Amino acid sequence: MHDIEHAADSPREERINDAFVRVAGTLVENYDVVDLLSTLVHTCTELLSVQSGGILLADGAGALELVASTSEEAETVEVMIVAAGAGPCIDCYATGSVVSIPDIATDSDRWPRFRRTALDQGFRAAHATPLRLHGEVIGAMNLLSTVPGVLSARDAQLAQALADVATVGILHERSFRQPEVVAAQLHLALDTRILVEQAKGVLAQMRTCTMTEAFTALRDYARVHEITLRAAAEGVVNRSISAQALVSQNG
Repeated sequence: MHDIEHAADSPREERINDAFVRVAGTLVENYDVVDLLSTLVHTCTELLSVQSGGILLADGAGALELVASTSEEAETVEVMIVAAGAGPCIDCYATGSVVSIPDIATDSDRWPRFRRTALDQGFRAAHATPLRLHGEVIGAMNLLSTVPGVLSARDAQLAQALADVATVGILHERSFRQPEVVAAQLHLALDTRILVEQAKGVLAQMRTCTMTEAFTALRDYARVHEITLRAAAEGVVNRSISAQALVSQNG
């Protein structure tokens, strides 16, 4: 019985191992925090069968800012931004604890604007996981599902473990930096997000594709050419990297 269960579970275990390798693999010298967190949230949504997600990091004043999301469409980004103002991410960040909403439709007392926005975009459940280490919380990951329900205890632990890997990498890097440098790095991450948005717009127009597909092409180009996501986005925006090069690369 145990052998059968183990055999049935082995493909999932392989996917989990691959996930940790993928997230840890972005922690190279001069890593791009946007690429790291984008990899984290994409990996979690793939493994945990949720439809969307986003990562929010705290700035120097403790306000959460959207740094990465799985779906690059405006609707999902809007949900994440609303959640950063008043939503599960705020409570998750403030307490350093998981905040789970099994059914957003019935959760009418908390965060009415988040509830309305999430339901309008088709999301029915949310699971916010802190980015924390030894009591220090630097942000939150918000996973969204289009069907009601909670993550299993196993899946919730997996989301936390992957978030912990990314958090360790970020805090390890920050431990060698002065506070003003850490603040500058967060500003750079948010600035990278703006550049990525601009580059996605260029690519979406050139390729007649969705913003999510444009982001995938941009990230793939960065990895193939071993440059940061920021460098790839900047190149597309200032035309030193032609949009056609990304079109040809992805068919």
